[in-house]
Amino acid sequence: MKKDIPAHKLFKLSDPIHFLAVGFGSGLIPKAPGTFGTLAAVPLFLLASYLPISLFIVLTVVMTIVGIYICDKAAADAGVHDHGAIVWDEIVGFFICMVGISVSWESVLTGFLLFRFFDIVKPWPIKWIDVRVRGGFGIMLDDVVAAFMTLAIMHVIF
Repeated sequence: MKKDIPAHKLFKLSDPIHFLAVGFGSGLIPKAPGTFGTLAAVPLFLLASYLPISLFIVLTVVMTIVGIYICDKAAADAGVHDHGAIVWDEIVGFFICMVGISVSWESVLTGFLLFRFFDIVKPWPIKWIDVRVRGGFGIMLDDVVAAFMTLAIMHVIF
């Protein structure tokens, strides 16, 4: 079964789609690739946080839409739906959960922890989406929903 093949043998960092899908290599870490993918999003978010909010939102929407293709193509190439090494959805998810939040170490840490909680525990409807929606859209959608749940809490806290 391909899921048992090490991720570094399924994904090629020389392929731009794979490079993005595996979060610049962060998803190839064998333990907790989603957490490392989200961690890889933090410096990107910090750079993007200097953009005006309208441009930050546009960037996040574009990353989400392009992510459907990136995740779909990488999963198809690997022959495994939503392989753990595919972490572009976590990168986008972190961007979503920080929309309109003032940047501080407390907000970044809280956003990171809440998003990881929702992505790992997968409360309804995240689990339902994860099980039933396939392809790149499905790979992205469960993380987008987890991110919006996080975003709602973030706006209450911050």
